[in-house]
Amino acid sequence: MINKGRDSGVPGLSGSGQAHAVTASFLGWTLDAFDFFVVVFLIDKLAAEFHVGKKEIIASLFVTLVMRPVGALIFGLLTDRYGRRIPLMANVVFFSVVEVACGFSPNLTFFLVMRALYGIGMGGEWGIGASLAMESVPPRWRGILSGILQSGYSMGYLLAAVVARFVLPTWGWRPMFWIGGLPALLAFYISARVPESEAWKQHRAPSTGAVLKIVATQWKSFLYLVLLMTFMMFLSHGTQDLYPDFLGTVHKFSPAMQSYMAIIYNVGAIIGAIVFGQFSDRLGRRRTMITAMALALLVIPLWAFGNSLLALIVGSFLMQAGVQGAWGVIPVHLSELSPDETRGLVPGLAYQLGILLAAKTNSLEFMLSEHVGYQWALAGFETVTIAVLIVTLLLGKERKGRSFHQPVDAVPAVPVST
Repeated sequence: MINKGRDSGVPGLSGSGQAHAVTASFLGWTLDAFDFFVVVFLIDKLAAEFHVGKKEIIASLFVTLVMRPVGALIFGLLTDRYGRRIPLMANVVFFSVVEVACGFSPNLTFFLVMRALYGIGMGGEWGIGASLAMESVPPRWRGILSGILQSGYSMGYLLAAVVARFVLPTWGWRPMFWIGGLPALLAFYISARVPESEAWKQHRAPSTGAVLKIVATQWKSFLYLVLLMTFMMFLSHGTQDLYPDFLGTVHKFSPAMQSYMAIIYNVGAIIGAIVFGQFSDRLGRRRTMITAMALALLVIPLWAFGNSLLALIVGSFLMQAGVQGAWGVIPVHLSELSPDETRGLVPGLAYQLGILLAAKTNSLEFMLSEHVGYQWALAGFETVTIAVLIVTLLLGKERKGRSFHQPVDAVPAVPVST
């Protein structure tokens, strides 16, 4: 029987505990995304610094993306075996230290190694944060809080744009990475304020092998999630990562103007994630995502072919409202489709395997732009992506509102093994 979300709270967790869990998850994903998107605004600077072409710097984005499944596997298994709090603390410290090291890069090789290590940290954070947040709130709040959690990605992009606008011109590119060390402070907050997930305590698997065995028995559902996330990555990275470079190349926008545009369309992304996340509690997860994607499809002409500043502002704002509106449903949708014992591993690993399969998005779009032009490359790529996503969602399923918790008096004793 699916719990329709009419319970008054979460077993064993106070209102303040719920708030701290969601806050920590949101901040972790925000700061993680900031560390990723810093590179987007430094493509020309890094190419000049390391005496290489832009393709080599864009390839660093690929290196980060391709390493994210490694982090999802490592931290996902740790999360399902040892809880949400300690792996989350370890994760934010790890990716913060690596980000600082990027700012000391003496050459391209060192930089690429650091971005690969950073990819491991980035890949681990989302699964931990999503499981912690979704398990810490009542079912009736999952939709909107899913949107808030996922909007942290856009908030991180926005913060990177702000830093690119005000730090880069004055201090150069290295301090932009050094600022990325600040997330390490989040570990102290998690340690002091964030309670452990009660759902994890109830459903804890007895061993790592047991976690992997459960995933193996659900392989068809897992492959579906990987397919879904692959095209969701085509959607997000295909509309975000190269857009500042697109504005500079096609429309001759200055770096400052690119930053302002990124701030504007990321405001749209944050609004879209929260609004559509809330709608998903009423319309259902899949129907809401399809509606958000329809919005993105409709504004492609303005987003890719707009010839005025106003058209580009409106197009990019609404594009990201639609794209991140669909993404705002992902944390709750994947969490509800995952087995209780593997909620730390399955959503995060499916998410990051999707990015592995879609890791060439930026390089592919850039290559297409050399043959059909930047505008048609972006527009054509995303039109096909949205069409495939809509079909994939129509063929899928959802479990909106299912309970993650057992009644307190029904919780069995789980043997602990190390």
